[in-house]
Amino acid sequence: MRLWLTLTAALLAVPAMAQDNALQPSPTWEELRGAVMDLDSDPPQDATVLDLDAPARAHDAAIVPIRLTQAADAPAIDALTLVIDENPAPVAAEYAFGPALMPLDFEVRVRVDSYSDVRAIATQADGTQVMAGRFVKAAGGCSAPAGKDMAATKATMGQMRWRSEVQDGEEIGTLMIRHPNFSGLQRDQVTLLNIPAHFIDRLDVRQGDALLFSMAAGISVSEDPVFRFRYQPDGQPINVRVEDTDGNVWTESFPPGERTVNKS
Repeated sequence: MRLWLTLTAALLAVPAMAQDNALQPSPTWEELRGAVMDLDSDPPQDATVLDLDAPARAHDAAIVPIRLTQAADAPAIDALTLVIDENPAPVAAEYAFGPALMPLDFEVRVRVDSYSDVRAIATQADGTQVMAGRFVKAAGGCSAPAGKDMAATKATMGQMRWRSEVQDGEEIGTLMIRHPNFSGLQRDQVTLLNIPAHFIDRLDVRQGDALLFSMAAGISVSEDPVFRFRYQPDGQPINVRVEDTDGNVWTESFPPGERTVNKS
């Protein structure tokens, strides 16, 4: 378990390099916009308010790292919708954020099924919206085979791991959840039959009673999801509640404990 925690944290800990992979003109987005937003035109893109980092070409289409960041003096973000234009279900997740996550530095791993724009539409506290995004070259992420067999999946589903560490004076939390997040487009490698969709669709993470973030998700969040974020600790336990589409509910409370201090 310790090895799993270390490897997954290391994967997300490396910042994405600056890339020339800005959002592309997208006929798909023209059709989607009205369903995702109430605006007739795109909200402005301003990297000082919100930036999205993603690889120009993904190493693995089933676990594409997405990092959302804000400048230190950026206005607070209350909610954010993550969209992968060319995925079968384009809205990957909808997030709400609490004050302890501001300014935002938040990472998640997603599936990308075809070369696509990946965009984040954020709503600020005053109701105005801003958009950020990247064009990602990846294919097959939603139908990629699961990483474990069905027996292993059932044995570990719902297990959680939490780590908090100090990096350059900032508190970084990493939450890992064991769940296959079956998309409905994958096949059982033994029976060759399609695996029914079965994924985490609700996640609530709190510090004591105060919201850190919540997520309402679809099929595009990766298997065994990992969330890594900067936050302001207040000495309260981290309380996590997970629901999936089969009605399973898991809860965990992680007491504040000793932290690792890393210096870059």
